[in-house]
Amino acid sequence: MIRIMKRVIPVLLAVLLCLTGCTTGEKTAYRQISQEAAKSMMVRDDGHIIVDVRRQDEYDGGHIPGAILIPNESIGTEQPEQLPDKGQIILVYCRSGRRSKEAAQKLADMGYTNVYEFGGIIDWKGEITTDAPDTGGY
Repeated sequence: MIRIMKRVIPVLLAVLLCLTGCTTGEKTAYRQISQEAAKSMMVRDDGHIIVDVRRQDEYDGGHIPGAILIPNESIGTEQPEQLPDKGQIILVYCRSGRRSKEAAQKLADMGYTNVYEFGGIIDWKGEITTDAPDTGGY
């Protein structure tokens, strides 16, 4: 009986340790959505913000109407001043989808809870503009 207990206790401790440690170190996740889902979200008046994470020259060459520019390279560990509400719906895109995934994860790691990444503008079937977004007087 003691011999069995000596074998069972370490196994039980290992299982318990695994169960309590499984969530440790997990990153907060953003959600990846299709461009069609992003388009549907963009027509809603829900306070969302569209974030283009490309460079200034790429943005100036054409962007989704209403999108603001926050280059991926400028997103670090400090909350971007253009995104004061960590609960706001944030739709993120770039050129191909690589930088938008990086930026979305960085925002999620900072505590933003409604980050949606929808890929790159090279696949965008919607409108593209070179007009500056209306910032409402900011």
